[in-house]
Amino acid sequence: MFNIIVGALLPIYVGLLIGYVAGKRGMVDNQNVKTINVMLMTFMVPLTMFIAIARTPRDVITPNLTLILVIGVSMLILYLASLWIQQKVFKLSLAEGVVQSLTIAFPNYASIGIPLTIPLFGDQAALLVAIAIAAGSIFVTPIALAQLAIGTSAPDEEVSVKKEFLKGLAGAVKTPVFFLPVVGLVWALVGIPMPELVATAFEPITIATGGVGLFLTGLLLSAQKIKVNTNVSVSSVLSNIVQPLLTFGIAVLIGINHEAVVQAVILMAIPSAFFGLVFGATVNVRPAVSGATLLVSSLLGIITISIFLGWLVP
Repeated sequence: MFNIIVGALLPIYVGLLIGYVAGKRGMVDNQNVKTINVMLMTFMVPLTMFIAIARTPRDVITPNLTLILVIGVSMLILYLASLWIQQKVFKLSLAEGVVQSLTIAFPNYASIGIPLTIPLFGDQAALLVAIAIAAGSIFVTPIALAQLAIGTSAPDEEVSVKKEFLKGLAGAVKTPVFFLPVVGLVWALVGIPMPELVATAFEPITIATGGVGLFLTGLLLSAQKIKVNTNVSVSSVLSNIVQPLLTFGIAVLIGINHEAVVQAVILMAIPSAFFGLVFGATVNVRPAVSGATLLVSSLLGIITISIFLGWLVP
């Protein structure tokens, strides 16, 4: 089991390291990353999520709709709680708090999900990861993008917070990273078979998504001074320990079966993802604490995932 966990986490360290070295040595510009970010967040991530969800048979995805609810509610609660902590306790701005809270609440499904879950759940692994990604896209992404829009608006603008939030929310649901996963879910529920030729056509892009995301994150980290402080420590505990425990509580409260409880908790025990940083990069918000949290959470994941697996998996 230890080898499975290390094997799942190792690509994270390698991807981050390559991006970090490329930025530090000036091989790639670590200040102007807009082109890479657009490629990732407008094309690669949305297409990957769409294909993963849409190709899932309806009779497989329908029984797992409750799992989407459990994971989505858990992510949303932790995101909102983390945002409050970041603003009230650690005094981050709204935009910085959004980026950091996304880093905390979004597990790294894109890079770790499949390698970790295949040995545990077999053929269900891809479906479970797709469900988890869909839950985050539906429950958290539009709210976060709307708040990010408010947080980066000009300070002298006289705007209603409610009006600006609704405006940001309307803009968020038009972004590919939100609507393509939703279209994929509707596609699957309607029962339209996904032609294998379509999945094959996009395969080179979907396979590279996790690697490009990690490379970009390493690139962003190379432009920052990494410092482990109280915020980083608290954020890593929230991501690696509190989130799976919260998910366990919600799953038991809703009353889903034991197998689904195990699946939900293990998925939510996955360490922090790069989504917060790459969302922030679109509006030039790059809090150093988010990069440090990503690193610490990924390292801590070797221990915390082992603990949750030992607790839940015979």
